[in-house]
Amino acid sequence: MAREHKSNTAPELTGRNPAAETRPSKLPVTLRALRHRNFQLFFSGQLISLIGTWMQNIAQAWLVYRLTGSSFLLGAVGFAGQIPVFLIAPFGGTMADRHNRQRVVIATQTAAMLLALVLAALTLTGRVQVWHIFGLSALQGVVNAFDIPARQAFLVDMVGKEDLMNAIALNSSMFNGARIVGPAIAGVLVASIGEGWCFFANGISYIAVIIGLLLMRVQAPGKLAGRGSPLEHILEGFRFAVSTGPIRAILLLLGLVSLVGMPYAVLMPVFADKILHGGARGLGILMGATGVGALLGALTLASRSGLSGLGRWISLSCAGFGVFLVAFSLSRYFWLSAAVLVPVGFCMMLEMSSSNTLIQAMVPDQLRGRVMAMYSMMFMGMAPFGALMGGTLADRLGAPITVAMGGVACVGGAMVFGMRLPNLRVEARQLILAQAVAGGEPSQQMTSQVVD
Repeated sequence: MAREHKSNTAPELTGRNPAAETRPSKLPVTLRALRHRNFQLFFSGQLISLIGTWMQNIAQAWLVYRLTGSSFLLGAVGFAGQIPVFLIAPFGGTMADRHNRQRVVIATQTAAMLLALVLAALTLTGRVQVWHIFGLSALQGVVNAFDIPARQAFLVDMVGKEDLMNAIALNSSMFNGARIVGPAIAGVLVASIGEGWCFFANGISYIAVIIGLLLMRVQAPGKLAGRGSPLEHILEGFRFAVSTGPIRAILLLLGLVSLVGMPYAVLMPVFADKILHGGARGLGILMGATGVGALLGALTLASRSGLSGLGRWISLSCAGFGVFLVAFSLSRYFWLSAAVLVPVGFCMMLEMSSSNTLIQAMVPDQLRGRVMAMYSMMFMGMAPFGALMGGTLADRLGAPITVAMGGVACVGGAMVFGMRLPNLRVEARQLILAQAVAGGEPSQQMTSQVVD
């Protein structure tokens, strides 16, 4: 295949992945990763599956709230579903660096399908109890601890490093496109025929992504991790992330946002029911509004062709996320709250995707799975602590005050990161250039454009 012409305004982080099947294409820059056949299969299958996942997320939250009426238990279920990511993700990252990532993702997606079908069976037969939801959520968390690092690291196997930033952005776009459609469908189904059918639809939706993964032709990179025990490999990844200033700062900011900012999503059933009086349909609309904003944020990142300014984007989007969270907590009008959630989702996704992009641009291939495991720990692994803390505070102080406090903390974290950014740029440039040289010739603009 002839290589697609690249403008010198789009820095190439590293050389192309020879295993990635590409074809000449006139796709716009926003969709350039879709010229890879493997990513086309992944994108189409994941889109269907993620719609089902969001349907289950909304239906499960509503089911817990309907059975218990407790903000605390909403947070506790969130804790049970995400704490395994914090505890087990390092082992998942090591597996992603030691084994075939394609096979790992196929295995995790199959396991997730079976768990969804079990929950559907329990709910449709009227046997579901809160402890069932806790147990299945915890098992899904274990699956995610292996799935997320492998799936994030697998992106570079599908598209190569040249199109990695666009693949990350399109992956986020797909996630949030599903976030718009899934909650809307779930809101209608829950209100009309119950939560069980949402769980069943999610289980069936995994078939699409599993078929797509099986149809891929990916040359496995082999065992990227060196010799040593799994514990030694985990410690190697930790040491790299902790000792690397830019990566450490990004991960700490992600952890803060996950801990104090993201509990707003766990508390959304409380806002939908008691504060805004929208019921199950209202919950779907509110979550869908967040998804609209997040989709716009991901597409904004996908339209970029370089790394210039991403450090500033992380700081500003984190601050914006906090400001709009405070505004949401103050609103008592349903449609105003829905409107405010659009920029909440936009800022959240821009911060998350920009952070993912910069980390993957700075990390060596042999450490990619383990560092992305730390990314998973900070972004998803801190969420259970936030969910538990948010549920507890909401029971005592109320959901609006809890969300407002989290928003203020996010603004504070963004200010600290912004003040440290000038000192982080030099090391970030060196890391990105090192990865570019490792895979190919760096572009002339890279030294002046990255992480400005």
